[in-house]
Amino acid sequence: MAIEIKPSDLYYKYRRNKETRGEPKFTGKPDANTYDRDDLYDVIPMLEAVMNALDSRDANVLHRLEELAGDTMPQFIKTREEVYDFLVNIVGDMLGGGR
Repeated sequence: MAIEIKPSDLYYKYRRNKETRGEPKFTGKPDANTYDRDDLYDVIPMLEAVMNALDSRDANVLHRLEELAGDTMPQFIKTREEVYDFLVNIVGDMLGGGR
């Protein structure tokens, strides 16, 4: 069963960009759209996809993903597909299962 993340599950607070709320969000690769690491409406679908790929329901993993996506991820990573690959690979390696 797919994970569903609510804003209250997140460690950080994100702005809600209502102008882009209705636009398509990340559902999987390929996706060359730009990722907005500060917009709740971009963050939740991305984190849900990564948590599903990692087969994790662990809040600690979710919060680590938030740290990586917001602070650690290099600024040259711009597209949703690049963000997804970065998060799955880094956290997958941390969990010992590399995806």
